[in-house]
Amino acid sequence: MMCRWVSGCILEWTLVLLEQGLLLLIKMGQFFPKERKSIQNLRKTEESIDWLRSWKVTLFSLLEAVPVNLRPLIASISIDGTSATTIIIDSNSGEPLWRPFLYNESCPDALPVVKSIAPANHTVCSGTSTLCKLVSWWNTEGENRESALLLHQADWLLWLLHGKLGLSDYNNALKVGYDPELESYPPWLLSQPYSQLLPSVQAPGTSIGYLKEGIRTEFGFPKDCVVCTGTTDSIAAFLAARATEPGKAVTSLGSTLAIKLLSTSRIEDARFGVYSHRLDDKWLVGGASNTGGAVLRQIFTDEQLEKLSEHIDPMEVSPLDYYPLQVVGERFPVADPKMVPRLHPRPQSDVEYLHGILESIARIEAKGYSLLKDMGATQVDEVFTAGGGAKNEKWTKIRERVLGLPVSRAIQTEAAYGAALLALKGAQAQHNEQ
Repeated sequence: MMCRWVSGCILEWTLVLLEQGLLLLIKMGQFFPKERKSIQNLRKTEESIDWLRSWKVTLFSLLEAVPVNLRPLIASISIDGTSATTIIIDSNSGEPLWRPFLYNESCPDALPVVKSIAPANHTVCSGTSTLCKLVSWWNTEGENRESALLLHQADWLLWLLHGKLGLSDYNNALKVGYDPELESYPPWLLSQPYSQLLPSVQAPGTSIGYLKEGIRTEFGFPKDCVVCTGTTDSIAAFLAARATEPGKAVTSLGSTLAIKLLSTSRIEDARFGVYSHRLDDKWLVGGASNTGGAVLRQIFTDEQLEKLSEHIDPMEVSPLDYYPLQVVGERFPVADPKMVPRLHPRPQSDVEYLHGILESIARIEAKGYSLLKDMGATQVDEVFTAGGGAKNEKWTKIRERVLGLPVSRAIQTEAAYGAALLALKGAQAQHNEQ
């Protein structure tokens, strides 16, 4: 059996093929060549970017990249997306009614409303939550309310493939208020007028239906290729790491820093940006900070990062105390929409500067795991690393020193591998039903 999965954050995509347990990774780069430079130049003016077109073109570029001789073997497809990236579309036409709200975008105007209806310190009580984005849109848009529908990034991309509007998974739906323990939206949310926009929710990796005939015919995929519900990027990274015992954790060092700890206890507190995703009979507790690789790439090129890292002594404690953020606002381990980036003073040595930034991010990571322990989660005893930052061995040693725990690179560091496992799960379930 072969499963194929497309994965993407906002700009980074990977194609995965699984065949009888074997993995083939096709690195697609950060963007399609003709537009990569222009997208990099526009990062500072996100509202001017046609994100939906970018995601759609990238998705179909990846479908085109699947080797022709392998396409007839593709059994299933699943997609991950950035958590809380929110899209409001017309439920009749599928056309967007508003530009996408990106994962780190805060809607402080909606926060008082959300706090007034949700339980105290609920996951949605954060300006960056999906529910805050929905409420902000609802209060701004006077028209098109009746036909509007909310989708997450992964939901929308999957819809392009299966054609059934209004479907999501319980990982992506968590930040809009879905309760994965009760497997339903709570009454306090369903009583709101905008609850009509909420998508139906299924478990990640659930078969939705077959690939649309037009796409199947164009690319040569088989008639029985199924499309499955997806998940978030950090959940996919955890699945890829195969961390199966309570106490095992995965830190995803991508454009942002996200930590996930497998725990027997569910904990949530929006004051600290802490929430729990369901994973079968256990809980993935953690949060996502706005610090991470995107800040590094604002300052250094990939080549500079590699060369400067070679000269860092990871056993030496950096005296520099930064809080590296791209823009104002933090989600975890403190939910503070007014937190200001702190990247100064900058020493003359770029090696010292990079060392200080890497160690400061490690301190944020350590604060996150310490917070989870204090809140009642299973104590972390080992950390696996996924994402692009896992490649930096000096950073790994810095983090191991700061965390005081064994830190290693996950065998599979691509979130794409985790979603490929979901696609495999969906294909197997489909096969068992037949």
